[in-house]
Amino acid sequence: MMSIGLFFMSVVLHARKWVVSPNQSIRHTIAGAAAYDTILIPKGIYRVNTVLINKPLTIIGQHFPVLDGQFKNEIFTITANDVTIQGLHFENVGMTSMIDWAAIKVLESRNVRIIGNRVRNSYFGIYLSASDHCLVQENDVRGNPKEEQNTGNGIHAWKCDSIRIENNRVAGHRDGIYFEFVTNSIIQRNFSHQNIRYGLHFMFSHKNGYFYNTFRENGAGVAVMYTKFVTMKHNIFEQNWGGAAYGLLLKDISDSHIEQNTFNINTIGVYMEGCSRSVFSHNQFIKNGYAIRVQANCDDNALVYNNFKGNTFDVATNGNVVLTKVAHNYWDKYEGYDLNRDGIGDVPFRPVSLYASVIERIPQAMMLLRSFTVTLLDRIEKIIPSITPEGMKDESPMMKPIKL
Repeated sequence: MMSIGLFFMSVVLHARKWVVSPNQSIRHTIAGAAAYDTILIPKGIYRVNTVLINKPLTIIGQHFPVLDGQFKNEIFTITANDVTIQGLHFENVGMTSMIDWAAIKVLESRNVRIIGNRVRNSYFGIYLSASDHCLVQENDVRGNPKEEQNTGNGIHAWKCDSIRIENNRVAGHRDGIYFEFVTNSIIQRNFSHQNIRYGLHFMFSHKNGYFYNTFRENGAGVAVMYTKFVTMKHNIFEQNWGGAAYGLLLKDISDSHIEQNTFNINTIGVYMEGCSRSVFSHNQFIKNGYAIRVQANCDDNALVYNNFKGNTFDVATNGNVVLTKVAHNYWDKYEGYDLNRDGIGDVPFRPVSLYASVIERIPQAMMLLRSFTVTLLDRIEKIIPSITPEGMKDESPMMKPIKL
């Protein structure tokens, strides 16, 4: 083990530093460099595409030199381990329906670090494929929103393990961040907004953690599908508004934790379909159309210690039997009392209103929203419950908002 470390130190000590000169191309400089050398690219405009990086290198831009792909192809293709790309401005990546061209593409590599770059007018921005232990940090990726089928994803990862996506800003792509078959990874402190479809979209991606991200004003919000062991904490889902928009869409999710998030001004805060054994706790649901919409095929979930404030509908469901534990939430629509002053309401709260149940069966009834008839029906349902699911009630509603 010591001999390996000494060998690596020897390689690093003998590494050279190259500076791209005006009469020499980036491709030529990379070809002449040895493994673990550093290449400096001075400020300027460089017209390049399909540059292959097949050896360990550190490539650093000075004052954000512009690498212009001229809409012909992708720009950097990395097939080596231990590569660092930092401080470069990539623009004008080509577009094709046959190949996912990207500003920076990483193929079957380890320990690749993509830090502090800018990407503009790209089909795909940063693309990781079959790679592990990579870092994508502090990049600014912006596209020009067009039709969904003509735009790629900002940060795209496929079949990766143990990657970190941190402190990036992504806008104007099909999906801001897209994962498929990605495991054991951390996605944190990213800002994904104004993307055509989803701010974050992942499928078949187990055991990942999503922390302190903001997803704002995306076409359809955030989608999580066919995944288990997900942890989502301290994220903000806001202003994802439209006929098919969600703060968070969960489809066939199991054994996950959705905690300490904020769902603010979304058409639907959380939409759940086929979800099992997941915990929703200490979240804020504020001014959404629907705070939570639970389909009847969900089971064994827990909705506890959340705040519901200013939502048109707190909870809606399309079934008569709801197998979800509901307890210790704060509901601003609760009109019960607390005679023993223990902070917990003495009568249960039913978050599914009669009107919400009617809309699930007859969507056209939405035109009666805030009418006297609807108010009267809901009052009657509270006194004599008949249509709303018996199992969907909070036996211990909190009298005051929960401090999160």
